[in-house]
Amino acid sequence: MSQSISSPKAEQVVSVDVSQAKALLQSGHQYLDVRTQEEFKRGHCQATKIVNIPYMVNTPQGGRGKNQDFLEQVSSLLNPADDILVGCQSGARSLNATTELLAAGYKKVRNVGGGYMAWVDHSFPINKEEPSAN
Repeated sequence: MSQSISSPKAEQVVSVDVSQAKALLQSGHQYLDVRTQEEFKRGHCQATKIVNIPYMVNTPQGGRGKNQDFLEQVSSLLNPADDILVGCQSGARSLNATTELLAAGYKKVRNVGGGYMAWVDHSFPINKEEPSAN
């Protein structure tokens, strides 16, 4: 008797380039920016459905560690059935986050290869949340 059940680890991360990501965002995909809040406020891709949930957070020791509440925070805002693009600064954190989301049952998540830096390199529209000068 053979088994054809695949384990979650068998899920392959699908990466899209920023041109594909831009088209997918225009067709209604969610964008999950996994950079820190500080990075997000300095600038992020323009998307109608965008959320910022850091994958790595600053630690009291001054470094960065994994956000232990990442999956819980994502599941409070996004549905496992949603079409989700996961992006970060260069594509490394988002690759890890996408892998974790696939293992947690999110079926339609894709990594944005090159991340925000590639988005800027293509001169695609960005939003900045600059502090107001009083």
